[in-house]
Amino acid sequence: MKKKKRLKFPTAFTVLFIVLIIADILTYVIPAGNYSKLNYKKETKKFEITNSNGNVSTKPPTQKTLDDLNIKIEVDKFIDGSINKPIAIPNTYKRIKQTPQKISDIVQAPVKGTANGIDIVLFILVVGGLISIVNATGAFESGFASLSKVTKGKEFILLILVNLLIGLGGTTFGFAEETIALYPILTSIFLATGYDSMVCIAIIYVGSTIGTMFSTVNPFATVIASNSAGISFTEGIGLRMVGLVIAFIISLIYVLRYAKKVKDDPSKSLVFDQKEEIEAKFLTNNDNKKEIPQLNFKLKLILILFGSAFIIMVYGVVVRKWWFTEMTALFLVISIIVGIISDLKEKECVDNFLAGAGDVIGVGLIIGVARSINLVLENGNISDTLLYFFSNSVQGMNSSVFAIVMLLIFMVLGLFIPSSSGLAVLSMPIMAPLADTVGISRAIIVSAFQFGHGLITFITPTGIILAALSMVDITYDRWLKFIAPLLVIMLILSMILLSFAVII
Repeated sequence: MKKKKRLKFPTAFTVLFIVLIIADILTYVIPAGNYSKLNYKKETKKFEITNSNGNVSTKPPTQKTLDDLNIKIEVDKFIDGSINKPIAIPNTYKRIKQTPQKISDIVQAPVKGTANGIDIVLFILVVGGLISIVNATGAFESGFASLSKVTKGKEFILLILVNLLIGLGGTTFGFAEETIALYPILTSIFLATGYDSMVCIAIIYVGSTIGTMFSTVNPFATVIASNSAGISFTEGIGLRMVGLVIAFIISLIYVLRYAKKVKDDPSKSLVFDQKEEIEAKFLTNNDNKKEIPQLNFKLKLILILFGSAFIIMVYGVVVRKWWFTEMTALFLVISIIVGIISDLKEKECVDNFLAGAGDVIGVGLIIGVARSINLVLENGNISDTLLYFFSNSVQGMNSSVFAIVMLLIFMVLGLFIPSSSGLAVLSMPIMAPLADTVGISRAIIVSAFQFGHGLITFITPTGIILAALSMVDITYDRWLKFIAPLLVIMLILSMILLSFAVII
């Protein structure tokens, strides 16, 4: 009797291509339309207005110009660069000729999406190369061995510290895409201490998402959204801080319970059937015959250099306003320094760097395909139509119901516009004034935006979750099974917080 083949969930690429086709179909179904967009040009020191037909006009950068356009934002926010992306102008939505995306557009979209996201793709490749060089020196093996001895019996402390640090990074400066660099390293550490790869992605991705979902001073979400809503980012910060503490405790307990269950009984792991395959990939010291090198001064220095790259990266992003170009250059320099001080020959360094980059090239391509979905929706001119539809549907609602509906709306919009800053500048000038009509603070709209966008970030294929899953060899269906209960809990918490904010 033949054994039936078990159906496997499709890979990240297949999931993304399915979503890409659905996005294409939507460009035929949803009416095309655009809001006029306002942008400040530093070169000419003028406002540029692009209407729905693509015609461009200029106006002086004054508060009167903004008042005439019904944009309740201080003009200084544009001039000092706090708002540096085109924003939607209220009451300017117009239907335009349908722009469905053809087969040729779909075929070209992944190529254009990869080119569009080349900065993050190169970042991932260089980080992969650095990790491979450090791994070849034996620094990771000896470091893991020492760490296992230090944390023996207290491994949960490591989980808490990593989760807390990443969560703090998320709430302060939007630590999200940058976490891609951490997966290969932390997966090896967690596997060596008795956990599975799901624990790794949970500690990193959940920590990052909770932090960004309840952002306090994150310039890429809170500050931009508040500026675009015409309020100070400090308004509503108390509610978000309370939410951050509660959500952090709940999510950490949720992840630690799973981690303990797996450590006590590995068969309880959601990826138990992949245990040998994953350990073979991430644990380099499984071969008992292989002697683990002593953690000498040179290997300690290599690990310090590797760790310093992340510290410098955080400093650069927060203080120096770095982005992926600068971060990639940093990791490339660290790779060269590690190669020079190691015992590896020049050819060994280059070969290991290229092999490491090759190991993560699939992750880079996943990001490119995810970007292609956004391009199809953008070129199909349906994102503004969705915004227009939702903004009209909430007018005249009860204030408590309004706040919760706004949360759900931002979840839907976040599926189509995964960028927090992009969604903020597009939606806030339209959505924030609606708060005035129901008698609630605009800060509640900003919080609803953050909560909704954060919730959908847990699962949206157009974000970075599929790239993260690919880094640790976990399929999307396993992740959904793990995260679904926590997602429901976070949704309920968000609704309670918004309802409470309306009452007070």
